[in-house]
Amino acid sequence: MTRFDPEYFRPFKPTKQEIQGYLRNAERNLSIARQDSFVEVRFTYAYQALIKAGIALLAHRGHVKVRSIPGHHVQLLSKMSELLHMPDVETIGNAMRTKRNLDLYEGGTLISEKGMRGLRELCLQNRGSSIQRAGSLEVALSSPQFDRKAHDQ
Repeated sequence: MTRFDPEYFRPFKPTKQEIQGYLRNAERNLSIARQDSFVEVRFTYAYQALIKAGIALLAHRGHVKVRSIPGHHVQLLSKMSELLHMPDVETIGNAMRTKRNLDLYEGGTLISEKGMRGLRELCLQNRGSSIQRAGSLEVALSSPQFDRKAHDQ
């Protein structure tokens, strides 16, 4: 059983529509990441998609909402990795978070096309299990049993 530190997470009973909204936002960011010609934009939106997918996952499987406080992305990535049984989610996510923070707070960092290719290859190595787990979430969300009444019990 995954334990959620109340400093970073608060109890949350999401509706199917709320979770689908989180997933739509993640998919929109992922679409931008796939289509834009600027590597920095692709990187930023890919990271945002990962975080938003994590918010959906934790709401659905953990029944929690992440608090917006320093360190919450680290906690979110850790719990995603734990719930999915995929250590690379935390490793890759934290590498992206660190690069993002260097770019945002330390005067910039070079996000290269080669670096993005490497990140993409690493993600593709885990693609099968990621898609399978994401598919499980989709199936659970589309199930007739998943509605507010059933979820509250």
